[in-house]
Amino acid sequence: MARQAKAASRELARFSTAQKNQCLLAMAGELEQNTAAIISANQLDMEVGAKMGLSSAMLDRLKLDEKRISGMAKGLREVAALPDPVGRVLDERVRPNGLRLQKVTTPIGVVVIIYESRPNVTADAASLCFKSGNATILRGGKEALNSNQMIAKLLSTAGKQTLPDFPEHGIQVVGTTDRDAIKELLSLTQYVDLCMPRGGEGLIRAVAECSKVPVIKHYKGVCHVYVDAEADLKMAEDIAMNAKVQRPAVCNAMETLLVDKAVAATFLPSIAAKLAEKNVELRADEMVQTLLSSQPQPGDHPLRLRRATEQDFYTEYNDYILNIRVVDGVKQAIDHINHYGSAHSDSIVTSNEAKAKTFLNEVDSATVYWNASTRFTDGGEFGMGAEIGISTDKIGARGPMGLEELTSYKWIGYGSGQVRG
Repeated sequence: MARQAKAASRELARFSTAQKNQCLLAMAGELEQNTAAIISANQLDMEVGAKMGLSSAMLDRLKLDEKRISGMAKGLREVAALPDPVGRVLDERVRPNGLRLQKVTTPIGVVVIIYESRPNVTADAASLCFKSGNATILRGGKEALNSNQMIAKLLSTAGKQTLPDFPEHGIQVVGTTDRDAIKELLSLTQYVDLCMPRGGEGLIRAVAECSKVPVIKHYKGVCHVYVDAEADLKMAEDIAMNAKVQRPAVCNAMETLLVDKAVAATFLPSIAAKLAEKNVELRADEMVQTLLSSQPQPGDHPLRLRRATEQDFYTEYNDYILNIRVVDGVKQAIDHINHYGSAHSDSIVTSNEAKAKTFLNEVDSATVYWNASTRFTDGGEFGMGAEIGISTDKIGARGPMGLEELTSYKWIGYGSGQVRG
């Protein structure tokens, strides 16, 4: 597969922008026209997921319906509408001897994507790799194998129907669920240029530790919202609820809510009641536990409250569980985030610009927000079209990654007979 992908990458690199866009639009239409077939394949995966004992949140990540398939098609069309990242001149200079040098973006080559549960990643990753001239090898979780194979097949079918020279192996799905296959694939440095794992911390660490090819990654998403003493509490409530419960199984969902002690007595009972309505378990520090335990308990949605452990603050739950801690000012909030966080996405809610700027400057995360939900850390939401992944690395790509992050570059020299003395 890797050898075939390498050959395909050479062919893909020759396609013009118009040809790539034509294929992407055809791929979007092919997904929509075969919605029933995709849902049928996904239903087999849902049954496998249920037998595996996946949580309700993880099953939600796995599920495909008409709306999500429509969203995949929309993502493909958005990628088609984006500027081609290949062939951009990043730098240009003329040396004293007249040699003209250009630094020009190029495809990376063969990109391996390893991911869990979410079959929409198949379309997202394949479309971004294709637009940037890369061949892709997709290795999803065993719980999504049927969905992933169906989506990749439809994408390739549309490509071949649109362009006679569309490479058959430009988009491939690894058919085996054997974990040893990953180690084998990522040892093929002569064929594979880059690996991008998407999933839980265990998967990403396992990939990073066994890979002999470069890996762009984020280990986990321990994201925070800090409600400052000068926050609009209604705004803070809306942001916190969105960050936690809009889709708790994703990496940009909030895992810890930090509340300034000056507004804790006012804010916490209200937000706790709303979280209880969504059946969110609260893991609280001593001050929060004392405060909430003294509040009258509603009969229909009682609080699920327990004491937070030290380890809880490091944990990405991907579930209806939330840590809550009271802090004394923005400095303590920043210290907490930089200590326990995963450098993914963190937000401050405040009307005080000086505090906000302190937070934005000093929180060492890939994405930081002022008065907005962490859920916006996403390639689509950032205007990149579909997303290839999110990186918390500091070398190379950081934050949501789209087309530009799927290119390398080369130097091109234009001479007129220059030789070095």
